[in-house]
Amino acid sequence: MLSYKTIVVKIGSNVLTRSDGLPDMDRMSELAQQIHRLEETGIKTVLVSSGAVAFGRSLNLNVDTKNSLAARQVWAATGQVKLVQAWQEQWEPLGMMCAQVMVTREDFRSRRHYLNMRQCIHHLLGHGVIPVVNENDVVAVTELMFTDNDELAGLIAAMTEADALIILTNVDGIYDRPPNDDGARLIQEIEPSEFKPGEFIGSEKSSFGRGGMITKASMARKTAGLGISVHIANGLRDNILVDIINENVDHTVFAAKDFKRNRKKWIAHSGTFSNGKVVINQGAIQALNSDKATSLLPVGIVDVISEFRKGDIIKIVSEEGNIIGWGKAEYSSEKTRKRLGLQKQKVLVHYDYLFIEEGGSILE
Repeated sequence: MLSYKTIVVKIGSNVLTRSDGLPDMDRMSELAQQIHRLEETGIKTVLVSSGAVAFGRSLNLNVDTKNSLAARQVWAATGQVKLVQAWQEQWEPLGMMCAQVMVTREDFRSRRHYLNMRQCIHHLLGHGVIPVVNENDVVAVTELMFTDNDELAGLIAAMTEADALIILTNVDGIYDRPPNDDGARLIQEIEPSEFKPGEFIGSEKSSFGRGGMITKASMARKTAGLGISVHIANGLRDNILVDIINENVDHTVFAAKDFKRNRKKWIAHSGTFSNGKVVINQGAIQALNSDKATSLLPVGIVDVISEFRKGDIIKIVSEEGNIIGWGKAEYSSEKTRKRLGLQKQKVLVHYDYLFIEEGGSILE
């Protein structure tokens, strides 16, 4: 049995939604009972649940579907109430409670917002309440939306310092070719640093969600690199959560790496929302990738691509356009330009707030 104390469970739309687009209440009931069983063994659970739009559609409102954003906002706003109510109706007879936590990308840009949200979730878990987390689709516009709930789940897992993230989808995991192809083989364990999802995972998306397997794999790779085991499994299988914990079902696991610095977990995921970008030279790249604790100094910066203020998360790239990492700026882009290439200047990004992408080889 896996010795997890806190897990994040992400349940996708393709698990909670029937083929006709309506919510699958039987599946929801079965998953709620499994989470109850895990709680009884001492495993705390944070739930990232899709399905709000499906519940909104089930209300048969007269929505103009020609305006897709407006339709989604109406379905999400009305369906979110029904979704959380449905989870509570499953857990209440079992003596459990849930709470709604709505977030947007903006909540992860600010360290203060981030810590306040983390504290709220920890308080809920401490009182035996299951946080049900979802994106606030009602106020999120396209450029501020998460890629999908997989990205959100990775952020929540890092924020709560969870031991594991379990992503439930409608297939058994990641295969070495499309699952329906003859001879397709399930990859049961993946080393994050050696995995390149684009090589053999298609970009197809599900009928009801925004993301696909390639976004799941990319997020899983990053999350495992932060010291959190990631399981991708078939949520349509009965008893799937309990079987994962008991190591009794075939699925894909991204092995967790040792990672201690909690501030860097925030930087690693918040980097997706970076406001600015700087270009560094090869000498700076070598220094940042060395075994020594190294901060980013102006002497190694060759260009400032976009504007940022003190405290913003900025992207650090090579002259070839590869992503080297992300960090929190100690001062503005204006001051950075004045100090380009100069020695004996204040660090732009301190080591404690600097996250280096392993290998620095991800092309923008």
